[in-house]
This record gives sequence, structure tokens and C-alpha cells, in this order.
Amino acid sequence: MSQSRPLPDGGSVRPITRWGTPVMHRELAEVTVFDEELAVLVKDMVATMRAARGVGLAANQVGVDLKVFVFDCPDDEHASVTGVVCNPVLMLPEGKDRNLEDEDEGCLSLPGAFTSCARPDQARVTGVDEHGAPVEFIGTGLLARCLQHETDHLFGTVFGDRVPDRARKKLHKQHNELAENYPDDWPVTILVDEAVIER
Repeated sequence: MSQSRPLPDGGSVRPITRWGTPVMHRELAEVTVFDEELAVLVKDMVATMRAARGVGLAANQVGVDLKVFVFDCPDDEHASVTGVVCNPVLMLPEGKDRNLEDEDEGCLSLPGAFTSCARPDQARVTGVDEHGAPVEFIGTGLLARCLQHETDHLFGTVFGDRVPDRARKKLHKQHNELAENYPDDWPVTILVDEAVIER
């Protein structure tokens, strides 16, 4: 199975961009410069993903037009697999090797809403990390779903694009009903009495 790559610490939590914002619905720019600005972005994305209790986060989910995602997702043995992928290439099984799993899926950019979404139960992603070093991750189950979901984001696809109209309307209704729990700056954290409070 996939080998984890360590995620950087020390980032700042950024507000999560919502569905409907243009950067969420277009293909993003390739990463061509591996500099301190990219390193800071990756650190901030990791901090934001963790604050929102997500398993993955794409750059456009913090409003940045770059093909990079971070993830911290359990594999089939419930072990956490972590990594950073820039300029991902997604490979999915075909023909008799292709098996769809129809499981609930959600998105930090439409918080509080979930619906079934059919995806292949295996996925392989190659690319480079934030330093430009080659990476490869192979997953099944939830990890496969995560790799597909995050790669989709970088090409302007939200998982709501992959479900029927009725399910998409249900997603937006669920989100709207819970909107007061997710203010515009969610999940930006504040310090209160030396404790981190997430809102």
C-alpha cells in the first residue's frame, strides 16, 4: 500500500472557500515554482485541513489557483496515510478491474452535507511534493476516494458534479440548514485562555 510522507507543521488556518466561487469550478494552474511561498501554502493547507477535521484539502479550497493538495486519510487497515501532491496524475482501474463503491461523500467547501457518490474502489496518484520530489500514492476504499476527490478539485470538479440533480439539491439543502454552524471564516481558530477554540 501507499507509503506516507510527513506533512509539515507550523501553518496558519485559512478560511475555506465555498462551492460557487469561480476558483472552485475551473482547472487550476500547474505548480512550476517550488519556493518558500509554496511551502507556506502547504503548511497553511495542512493546518486548515486539521482544524476542519478533514481528510484532504486542495489549494482552491483556500482560494489559491495551483494544482496542489494535502491529505491525511486512513487506509483499509485504519492506518493514517499522509502526503502532499502537486500536479497529480490520477490512474483508475478499467474493464474487469473496475469496481464502483457507492458511499457517502462530503466536502469541506460545502460543510455539513453528505450524499452517496459512486467512485472506483482503487486509485493511484503520481506527482511531486512541495519540494519537487516524485511521489506516488496507491489506495483502496476511503483513501482511493480521497485521492480522487482531491484530484477532482484541481481540475474544477466538485463531487456534487458527479451525483444526480436530486442528490445535488439535497446537498445544498443540508448545507443551508447547517450554515449557521459554519461562518464565512470557518474554520479559522482563535485563542481563548490558551486553548484553541474552533468555530
